[in-house]
Amino acid sequence: MSEPDGPKQVDSPNYHHENHTAAQTCGWTANALREEGKCYKNIFYGIESHRCIQMTPVVKCNERCVFCWRDHRGHAYELGDVEWDDPEAVVDASIRLQRKLLSGFGGNDEVPREVFEESMEPRHVAISLDGEPTLYPYLPELIEAFHDRDITTFLVSNGTNPEMLAECDPTQLYVSVDAADRATFDHVVRAVDDDAWERLIDTMDVLAEKDETRTVLRTTLVGGENVDNPDWYAAFYERADTDFVELKAYMHVGHSRGRLDRSAMLEHEEVVEFTEEVEEHMPEHDVLKQVPASRVALLSKTEDTWVPKLKKDSEFWERDSVSWKRLGE
Repeated sequence: MSEPDGPKQVDSPNYHHENHTAAQTCGWTANALREEGKCYKNIFYGIESHRCIQMTPVVKCNERCVFCWRDHRGHAYELGDVEWDDPEAVVDASIRLQRKLLSGFGGNDEVPREVFEESMEPRHVAISLDGEPTLYPYLPELIEAFHDRDITTFLVSNGTNPEMLAECDPTQLYVSVDAADRATFDHVVRAVDDDAWERLIDTMDVLAEKDETRTVLRTTLVGGENVDNPDWYAAFYERADTDFVELKAYMHVGHSRGRLDRSAMLEHEEVVEFTEEVEEHMPEHDVLKQVPASRVALLSKTEDTWVPKLKKDSEFWERDSVSWKRLGE
C-alpha cells in the first residue's frame, strides 16, 4: 500500500489488491454492464467485456513510458524480498477482487440482472493492468491455472524478458513495440535496464517461434514522439511474424498528462493514416480493421480475427456456468 503522498494506484476505490495481485474495473467493463458498448477487443477478438478481469500479478515495472497513465512512483523496480503467492492463490484473488469491484453494479437499475450475474463468473483475464507481468516468477503456471478454470488469458508484456515469454502460452500474447529505433526507444520508453532494447529484439524472435499461441504486436502512437518511419516499424513487425498488429493512439489521461501535452493524442484518422503507411510494407497483413471509439487500427493476415473458442456457437460457451441466452441474439 502506498504512503499518503505516494502513488495512488492501489489507493483508488476502483483499484484493489491482495498482496502483489491487483485488479481494477476497466471502463469498458462498466460500459458493457450497462449495455453501453464493448471494448475493441470484443470487436477484434471476441472478448465479452463484462466478463473480463483486468489484473496484474505484480505492480512493478522496468520501464517508465512517457505515455503511461500510471504513477511511476508506484513502479519501484526493486522486488526485494517479495513473498510470492502461488498461481492458484493469484487466480483466486483475481476472481475475488473482480467480484468485489463489480458488486455495486448488482443494484444498478441500468444493469440487466442477467448481465450482472454473468459478470460474477469471469471467462477472460487481461493480464495487463499495471507493471510488467513477466516479473512474476510463476507466470507460465499462472496462465495454466487460469486455463484450468476455463478462463482465457490475454497477456500483455513490454518484451524485456524473452526467456519468460518463451515459456508462456496464453490464449493471446501481446508485446509492446513503442519505438522502431534505439534513440526513440530511450526517449519514449525510458527502460530501467540498459539492455532492454536488445532484449525486445530477442523477443521478436521468440514470437516468431510461437505456433499455438496467437500473437500481437501493439504500438501506442504518441504524436510528436514516435509516429514516423513506418517502414522501420514494419521491419520490426515482420521479424516477429505475429498474427496481428495493433496501432493505437495515446490517450491523454492519468499521470501522463503531467508528461505530455494533449496534442500528443492522435485523432483516429491519423492513426489509420499511419497504419496504412505501415501496411504498405507488410504484404501479408493486408486486412485493416478499426474501432474509431478507441482510436485503434488492426492489421491482420486474415479477415476472421476472433479467437476460435470465443465464437458464439463454441463449446467454450456451452460449458458456461451461467445462462448465455443473449449470446445468440
